[in-house]
Amino acid sequence: MAWRLEFTPLCARILHKLDPPTARRILEYLEDAVRLPDPRRRGRGLTGPLAGFWRYRVGDYRVLCRLEDARLVVLILEICRRSQGYPPKPTG
Repeated sequence: MAWRLEFTPLCARILHKLDPPTARRILEYLEDAVRLPDPRRRGRGLTGPLAGFWRYRVGDYRVLCRLEDARLVVLILEICRRSQGYPPKPTG
């Protein structure tokens, strides 16, 4: 069974509002990550107050997610510019 992507409604809207080349680049990066046997081979696990979450860096953007091993899902929780810093702990 393969990993798959899921987006929170907010992240789906954020992705839709980005300019098409940027949105396509982020989506292609995430699709490549879930094709791997383990999406942890890309990105980085976070520590501190965001421990348990994972982040992918795609150009000037940061994609914050949670890896759900039981369901083989990469749940996308936040997409933001790297210059904005890390968001507060996501509730999703």
